[in-house]
Amino acid sequence: MDFGGSPSSSAASMPSNDVVMDQVKQQLAQQYAEEFFAVVRDKCFAKCIPKPGSSISSSEGTCVTRCVERYIEATGIVSKAVLQLGQR
Repeated sequence: MDFGGSPSSSAASMPSNDVVMDQVKQQLAQQYAEEFFAVVRDKCFAKCIPKPGSSISSSEGTCVTRCVERYIEATGIVSKAVLQLGQR
């Protein structure tokens, strides 16, 4: 048993905090992208395309585009607010 101040071999092989933070950021980004696509698929599709067919009309396409843009804008506003709260 070594009770000295030297790090054990298992501690030396652990990733640095920066590496762990990068991995967490990547996972969060992936989860955000998955959530974004789920919301777009569920909400915008349901709202804009009431009767799915082999193609979408120009008005349905415009509706989906606007819906996605609104979601992106709202998500940006919420993200900024959360970041500001985190900096306090």
